[in-house]
Formats: sequence, structure tokens, C-alpha cells
Amino acid sequence: MTMNRLAQRATGAVTAAVLAAALLAAFTALALGPSPAHAQTTPAPATTAAIVSGNAPAVPLDAKQPREYVIGAGDVLRVAVYQNPDLAIETRVSDTGQISFPLLGQVTVGGLTVPQVEKALADGLRTGNFVKQPQVTVLVTQVRGNQASALGMVNRPGRFPIDVSGMRLSELLAQAGGIAPGGSDVVILTGIRNGQPYRLQVDIAALFAGGAQNQDPVVLNGDTIYVERMPTIYIYGEVQRPGAIRLESNMTLMQALASGGGLTQRGTTRGLRVHRRNGEGRVEELQPGMNDALQNGDVIYIRESLF
Repeated sequence: MTMNRLAQRATGAVTAAVLAAALLAAFTALALGPSPAHAQTTPAPATTAAIVSGNAPAVPLDAKQPREYVIGAGDVLRVAVYQNPDLAIETRVSDTGQISFPLLGQVTVGGLTVPQVEKALADGLRTGNFVKQPQVTVLVTQVRGNQASALGMVNRPGRFPIDVSGMRLSELLAQAGGIAPGGSDVVILTGIRNGQPYRLQVDIAALFAGGAQNQDPVVLNGDTIYVERMPTIYIYGEVQRPGAIRLESNMTLMQALASGGGLTQRGTTRGLRVHRRNGEGRVEELQPGMNDALQNGDVIYIRESLF
């Protein structure tokens, strides 16, 4: 009887020990998280996998990306081919848009971007069996080819490089320091399109007010932008602030009088005269209505009331 009781006690002790060990293992697993094997079988989120593996979706074509410079005549290029120092050159693009490259001869690069030139040279070396896996690097060391001019009422008139493809008129205007004080809001763009003379007037104020990029034209090689003096009218006589006034678009005679501070106590609109130069260069004296639009160069005279 005593031996049976001892056996039962021993069996119970072993069972309790096994249960305790199992509980300890379970709590340890919960504290440490899933095992490495389990973690490897859990799929990662699709976005993380794409980023880590380098297979992230391509950037949409309409996303804003830096535009690349288009090579033109007069530019100086430095070309190097990896592990082929004898093919390294520095050359100027000819007037016909070509460079002379070892083994390939004359290569047309004008109108291409730097990556396109690198690909063209690499393809030529590969297809000619000169280099098996060419790695070509092109660097533009001097920009002389594509240029446009900014003239007239700008802060820094001169010629400026078109250093990116698709440069807009507003960007060229910014390179020229913007419109100078006394300059008009209307910028005139001239150049050649499809072999024909091209001329376009762009209202800068309306462009930025509307935010329409299609109204901001692309500037091409050889183009010129010109900013005229701002249109001005002159008012004198019995007004509060006589002098020159900026002529706004479709400004009327009434608006001009308001810009001059209005009439003095002795001023009158009776007998008001506007002096305007006609197409033949002669000055005419007009009697416009208060709602009539004024023209650039008009001179308004306010008479003194006799009563």
C-alpha cells in the first residue's frame, strides 16, 4: 500500500513538472514574438516589398521631373568610356550638330539630351564590336549652343543659355531679372517656327493670375523676348495729383481721373480735352466721354471752372 502511494506521488510530480514546463514555454513564446521561421513565412506588404526590391511603380509621365538640357552647336562635351582611357575626349559640337569620336567618326548629337548621346555612343561602340559592354559618360562643360535673348525693360538684358528642354518664357524672364520698373506687363516673343517668322504677345499678369501653363510658351534657340515701356498717359491741370499715370488695360477717362486723385475744387469736366497722336504722327484734340477707353500716350487737360 505504501509503495502504491509513493508511485502515485511520483507520477503526479512528473505531470506537474511537465505542465509547468509547457506553460513556461508558452509564456516565453508570447513574450518573444513569432519564431524566425514563422516570420519568414508571413508575406511583407506589397508597398514595402516593391521599395526594398527596387520594383516600385514607375513615376507617372505627368509628374514634375527635372528637364534635361538639349545639346546644341557650340557646346563643349567631355566624353569618357569606362576602362578605355584612349577613347576619352573633350570636343566642341560643330555648327551642324556633330562631334568627331574615335572609331565612330562623325556622330550627330545636336538636339539630343546627355543620356541620349551616351546611349548613341555606347550603341555605336557595341554594334561596331569595338567595346563589348561600353559604359559611356558625357558631361557638358560649356554651354554655347541654345541661347535666347531678353531685351527692353528687363533688369538684366542680354543672351541667356537654354539649359533645359522646354524652357518657358517666364523662366527666361526670370533669368533676365524680371521686368524692370517702368516695364510693361506684356512681353513680346519673336523667333522662327516651321521656317516662318513668329510673334506672340504674352500678358504676364494674366498668365500668373490664371495659372495656365499653356499660355506660357516654350522658348527655342534664337528666340527673343522684348519688354516695352509700360503704357502711360499724362494728366495735368486742375487735378489732385497731376503727372504720368500707368495705363491699365481698357482704362477709361473716368478711371484715369480717379487715379489722379480726382478734380480740385476749381476743376471741371466741362471742356475737358484729350490730346492724342494719330497714325500720321499729328496731335489731335478730342472730347471723349467719361466711359471711353484711353490710349497709350494720351494727354488729359482739366480746365479751371469759371464759376
